[in-house]
Amino acid sequence: MDYIHLNEMEFYGYHGVLQEEMKLGQRFRATVSLATDLSESGTTDELDKTVNYADVFNVCRSIVEGEPFKLIEAVAERIAEYILDIFKDKVFGVRVVLIKPDPPIHGHYGSVSVDITRGRFM
Repeated sequence: MDYIHLNEMEFYGYHGVLQEEMKLGQRFRATVSLATDLSESGTTDELDKTVNYADVFNVCRSIVEGEPFKLIEAVAERIAEYILDIFKDKVFGVRVVLIKPDPPIHGHYGSVSVDITRGRFM
């Protein structure tokens, strides 16, 4: 199994339980890993033999910057679902790490995140 990683993509979205989060929005970071077979693209050097990561980026952006969700779990699930559907011929599995860098929690911490893995190999 081979992987394509899109690391630390950053978007602005309106996800959260609190009214302020839904009104003001905030930054989100996503890392998405695609389980695929890169042998053919590696030997042919042809874009149509792999997953175009610009297209994956655009899928992630449309979801994070689109319809608001209360939970980042729901955002991550939607990203995984869409990627597996849109790229079903080339992607066998997907891992989504969605980070909320500045949640409204008093205290000192780096961020909060969810990490999900979905796919047809499970």
